[in-house]
Amino acid sequence: MAARMKFICDTERCIECNGCVTACKNENETPWGVNRRRTVTINDGVPGEASISVACMHCTDAPCMAVCPVDCFYHTEDGVVLHDKDMCIGCGYCFYACPFGAPQFPSSGAFNHRGKMDKCTFCNGGPEPDNSEAEFKKYGRNRLSEGKLPVCAEQCATKALLGGEANLIGEIYRHRVETRGYGPELWGWDLAYDAGKHGKIGVTGDGPRINQMPNVSQNDPRKLPS
Repeated sequence: MAARMKFICDTERCIECNGCVTACKNENETPWGVNRRRTVTINDGVPGEASISVACMHCTDAPCMAVCPVDCFYHTEDGVVLHDKDMCIGCGYCFYACPFGAPQFPSSGAFNHRGKMDKCTFCNGGPEPDNSEAEFKKYGRNRLSEGKLPVCAEQCATKALLGGEANLIGEIYRHRVETRGYGPELWGWDLAYDAGKHGKIGVTGDGPRINQMPNVSQNDPRKLPS
């Protein structure tokens, strides 16, 4: 099925405040050592450093779902990837298959010694009845059933983390990119600081940055800041 609900993290807005991480733990009351969401810094301390908020991306063709030997994963009607903890055997296959490191285990060790797997639910609970005590104890808050978005995205101070219907958040991000005046390169040291020869990215020299040249969309006063 085609996934509908997605996350996007705008690396140019993320300031690694870990507000999304804290909001997730508070809302879902996850156990100590289990972080459904985390912030990752790329090229820490060197030119080109960027931060990104990472959790389960609720893939349309989810690799965790493909490797699970007990088929405990399933898609909701909104395309959210959830799992049944009553079926999970803690084998860890999903952890090795997931490119985002989303599956979390409360313990270490082989097979069931890891404990039941836990991961981001897009604040959509689990297979238990909506907003029941059993659902909250196993999977956390079911905000989607209340007409709310994931708490991590709602609490993001810079609105770097967007969560919701894929087409809508994709349109928001597209508008930001257009407002910044970027081409195929959406972020990076060159765009931020390299003037470039004749405004060309990656070419050292004098002159304005390519996204600050006259008449580009970033300098259009009719557009809102990104």
